[in-house]
Amino acid sequence: MGRPVIGITCYVEPARFTVWETPAALLPHAYVEHVTRAGGQPVILPPAGDPGALVGRLDGLILAGGGDLDPGTYGEQPHQQTGYIRKFRDEAELEVTQAALAARLPFLGICRGLQILNVALGGTLHQHLPDVVGHTGHAPAPGAYGPLAVRPVAGTRLAGIIEPGDVLHYHHQSVAKLADGLVAAAHADDGTIEAAEHPAHPFTLAVQWHPEAGADPALFDALITAAR
Repeated sequence: MGRPVIGITCYVEPARFTVWETPAALLPHAYVEHVTRAGGQPVILPPAGDPGALVGRLDGLILAGGGDLDPGTYGEQPHQQTGYIRKFRDEAELEVTQAALAARLPFLGICRGLQILNVALGGTLHQHLPDVVGHTGHAPAPGAYGPLAVRPVAGTRLAGIIEPGDVLHYHHQSVAKLADGLVAAAHADDGTIEAAEHPAHPFTLAVQWHPEAGADPALFDALITAAR
């Protein structure tokens, strides 16, 4: 059997490469490497055109990390720390998420991907997590991942994929009201929901941390197995 085709959403941001400085559709290459090593064929999906229509051509979908969602998508005004909002990306990823859920496509959300999944199904977000938990351990410094322990919830799909322990974090937002249909699949020691899954779907799982930045391939292996 050939490699399952895994769509990965991406950023659109100003970028510099060789002699150029221009807006670019871009993605940290670690996503591509993890999907390839797990046996998948990565395809980058920019937030343009009709992304929901692509779901029928994919064997799996990864919603990658990125900036904050527009709080208007879940009925709130922006917090002073909410930033890097790209409404065109929000619209595209909410659309492709709804299409993936309807098609029961294997789905892995990463960081922002968990937040998109939760909002797409009617949930809300904490806009600035330090206000809630009283520390900055989930995003210790600009541009630096921080290790923080997570505990999978017994009986969830995630608990069969990873062990409790430190994983790499970089987020200042998190799930507040968990959407109907989702169940919490992992927590941090401070109570933050660090993963959620949809038990009614064959494989719909999202985590708040950044597995692409670490060495453990377990989540990518599980997605590719489901995609096959």
